[in-house]
Amino acid sequence: MRRHRWVVDEPDIPFSLDVVYEDEAIIVVDKPHFLATTPRGMWYRQTALIRLRERFGEPQITPAHRLDRLTAGLVLFVRDPALRGAYQMMFQERRVEKTYECLAPVKPMATPKTGTIERLDPPSVFPLRRRSHIVKDRGRLQAYEVPGEVNAETVIELGETDGDIVSRGYRRYVLHPKTGKTHQLRVHMNSLGLPIKGDDLYPRIIEPNYADFLRPLQLVARSMSFTDPVTGDLRRFTSRVPLG
Repeated sequence: MRRHRWVVDEPDIPFSLDVVYEDEAIIVVDKPHFLATTPRGMWYRQTALIRLRERFGEPQITPAHRLDRLTAGLVLFVRDPALRGAYQMMFQERRVEKTYECLAPVKPMATPKTGTIERLDPPSVFPLRRRSHIVKDRGRLQAYEVPGEVNAETVIELGETDGDIVSRGYRRYVLHPKTGKTHQLRVHMNSLGLPIKGDDLYPRIIEPNYADFLRPLQLVARSMSFTDPVTGDLRRFTSRVPLG
């Protein structure tokens, strides 16, 4: 296995990176669990970015945004560096409609220690709007909530019922992030007493086993829609990564 000169031992990630869409400007991929978006730490070639550059022979490919290594789903890359700013700004200005899907416990919701919950179809618990102030300190693995001005907002609703999943004590939740704080969806679900299945950071830190690919974080960036800032076309993409 070839290695980057700064990487001593790089684990192979045994999952494919599927291209959902490509044209002369952008590439949209379905990133699997465990594959980092860009080189970081112990990963270089086993990242979505380097895999794409090697597959297409285009060293100028760059991401317009990122997903956590453990989160699967849709990521958009830009082929032409001159267009990168237009697509990055689209994400920074929240002009991209993103939907995530996760598996979390079937049980009564807990009351968060801080922030607010707004029921959007009372008296039903879901859908609801969760708002709080999230902080992520450099060098600290977990993000956390503190009292203060709201900087993180997520709308959470129930997903489709799956009898097999429910029999194992979980169900699907659909998450609509209105902001993009680090670990926002994981923090918000955990604050409701509904930690996402397979989460090794919330509610407690579990030492990762980088050779274990059997228990992925059950969180997928399921859909993405936006008006293309270059062509003006309406784009919509859907991830096929399964939850289970």
